[in-house]
This record gives sequence, structure tokens and C-alpha cells, in this order.
Amino acid sequence: MEHIVTVQDAVTAFADFMEPTNAELDAIEREMPVILADVELLDAHIVTLDRTPTELDNRRIRRARRRALATRVALLNHTTAATLPGGAA
Repeated sequence: MEHIVTVQDAVTAFADFMEPTNAELDAIEREMPVILADVELLDAHIVTLDRTPTELDNRRIRRARRRALATRVALLNHTTAATLPGGAA
């Protein structure tokens, strides 16, 4: 009787070298406000999938969209300011 074993794939799929590096974790932490703003925007859209959006729904979507764009701009400005040597000229 032969046993077909796939344990090796399961073990190597979660090996220590597959963990995120500190730099990757830092990048995720920096991008977390953008991720959360995008989740809020998706939530606002999901609420209106099965019904006609009300004025309150439209305001919620607009507010979430503005917040998502503002967090993306803030992240971009922070990233750009961190990479420019010597500050603004």
C-alpha cells in the first residue's frame, strides 16, 4: 500500500524565510491609512449595491472618496519629502 503525502508542500509553504521583512512590514504600516480609507470607500459602495442610493449614501460615498484621495496624496507627499535630499529649493 502506497501513501500519497503532500505534507512537504504544506510545511514549506509556511517556512520561516517566507515571512515579511521588517522593511515590508514598515511599508504596510505607512500605507495603512490608505488601506483603511479604501476599505471605507468600498463599504460605502457595498451599502448601495442592492438599493437606490439616497442623498445620505451619496454624501457618504463622496466623503469616503475625498478621504481616500487625501490619504493617498498625504502618503505621496510624505514619501516624496522623505526621498528628496536637502529639502525644498
